[in-house]
Amino acid sequence: MTVLTFSRKLVAVSAAMAALGLFGCSAQANEDTIRKNLATVMPKDLKIDEVRPSPIAGLWEVRIGSEIRYTDATGQYLVEGEILDLKNRRNMTQERVDKLTAVDFATLPLKDAIVWKKGDGKRRIAVFADPNCGYCKRFEKSLQDVDNITVYTFVVPILGGDSPDKSRAAWCAKDNTAAWRNWMIDNTAPPKADAKCDGSVIDRNLALSQKLRVNGTPAIVFEDGTRAPGALTAQQLEQRLQTVQTAQNPPKKS
Repeated sequence: MTVLTFSRKLVAVSAAMAALGLFGCSAQANEDTIRKNLATVMPKDLKIDEVRPSPIAGLWEVRIGSEIRYTDATGQYLVEGEILDLKNRRNMTQERVDKLTAVDFATLPLKDAIVWKKGDGKRRIAVFADPNCGYCKRFEKSLQDVDNITVYTFVVPILGGDSPDKSRAAWCAKDNTAAWRNWMIDNTAPPKADAKCDGSVIDRNLALSQKLRVNGTPAIVFEDGTRAPGALTAQQLEQRLQTVQTAQNPPKKS
């Protein structure tokens, strides 16, 4: 993100906060008061999961699932936007969301995933994908240009139509890795699933995606728990993989 973009976003958020009189607020916010006042204007089925101080004095964070909003000390106003640390070039709102949505890679049920490896396979990612998702197919093709990677694909038929049938057919194929890649890359449909095949893994994958709040496909999970929504290019994926690898294995100080 460029400095100019950071500046524009910061100015937009700052202007909104100034308009609401949020700067210089000395009153000690009360979580119960905020919850009570917001509840009177928010839909009843919308649950506030957490209220906590934000990095800016007088501004409070309101978390609904993994979505972040901000409010004043009384819960009278609601601010939509990002808190940007311009000096350190940090998007503090995005960092908070990344932390909230982080996945413990070690706990993923990898036995329920279709697996393939290229090169030494040391770098690992998990992907939630629907067989009828065009962006998933684009990403699958991009993966072919990335080396030294192991890919675990959790098939989740979230698009409806014949996605459940295709998901089960791919999973139940004798070589489900080949069946999945043939369909996603070459549009060669997998053979119809044998009636004896246990396709309950698809239901488990759907439940897992809901638990992790996967709202779209492809959804990519890296070994450090961070995510990337959408179809990354091979170059973008390589950059993310290198970032994760560096964080996990920082260079030794001389």
